[in-house]
Amino acid sequence: MKHDRSKPRLVAGWREWVALPHLGIESVKAKLDVGARTSALHAYDIEPFDEEGQERVRFKVHPVQGRDDIEVACVAPLVGRRSVKNSGGIVEARWVVRTSLRVGDQEWPIDITLTNRKRMRFRMLLGRAAMRGHLLVNPGRSFLIPLENS
Repeated sequence: MKHDRSKPRLVAGWREWVALPHLGIESVKAKLDVGARTSALHAYDIEPFDEEGQERVRFKVHPVQGRDDIEVACVAPLVGRRSVKNSGGIVEARWVVRTSLRVGDQEWPIDITLTNRKRMRFRMLLGRAAMRGHLLVNPGRSFLIPLENS
């Protein structure tokens, strides 16, 4: 995924509001973690299936931390499974989906692993692979980019 050089990189804080429009998630607070390679999204009821020869996965998301009453049902193309080291240092196999990420007025495709992040402070973690070429992170600041709704 090459960066479109016609668009400047956005300067972001270590946490930002982002959207996953193709999943129906209008906003989720994400931690921008340059120490993590892959991105992760809190998901449950994860169910892979085949639709006309294309592998897909359906899953549910609680996009707001501490609000299990708010639920978004999602369907996305399945990229595969990936072994990822979790925050406790344990390697786990996770489903990987491809979708679009919107930060401010810019949108680009990313891969996200699906995992249970219920006990984590952030429902989404944005890793280096998703940020490369698009975002520069200022670790001393938060919420520098207004969330655009389009």
